[in-house]
Amino acid sequence: MKNPHLSFIPLIFLFFFAGCSLKYSTNYQDEENVPEFIFTDANYSRYENNKKTLNLSAARLEQYSDGKSMYAKDVEFQVMNKEGELLTKGSCGLLSSNTDTEEYTLYDNIEIENTKDDIKVSAGTLRWNGKSEQLTSSRNDNVTIKKGNTTIQGSGFSASGVSKKFIFNGVVTGQYISDDNGEQVEENQ
Repeated sequence: MKNPHLSFIPLIFLFFFAGCSLKYSTNYQDEENVPEFIFTDANYSRYENNKKTLNLSAARLEQYSDGKSMYAKDVEFQVMNKEGELLTKGSCGLLSSNTDTEEYTLYDNIEIENTKDDIKVSAGTLRWNGKSEQLTSSRNDNVTIKKGNTTIQGSGFSASGVSKKFIFNGVVTGQYISDDNGEQVEENQ
């Protein structure tokens, strides 16, 4: 009688040899997808004309070999003007940046405060285009803006750094608390 355990031996050999490549020189990891540098507990500062214009700290910072792609985790940042005065500060869970195109995407628990205009923005995902100075969310993501006694929340957010105007393309809710008698007024639109 034929041994049933021996009939599996050709299948095992077929499995192992069919799965092996004979071309060992082929690198299956694309170098563009592997970080060139990885920093933990990193602090990054950018200077222009001997003045600090950006300070960024992250639990993990990855720089890629193309020299323009950077990803960071648990980020805190401060942006200063040319005189070194704080303009904006904030934090997010993840940051993706392309310094060549000046496009930055922030994810997870985003908190941004413009100290000059006393405006606070919080969201789940935001994109900043440095060339056009546009801050946008996706159509369905909620963004909350607070200024003084006013809070506005909506979806489809877009703001211009040039005109200092913003718009929501989706549903918007708001709250205003007057200083006179502490009366609260809410309006849905």
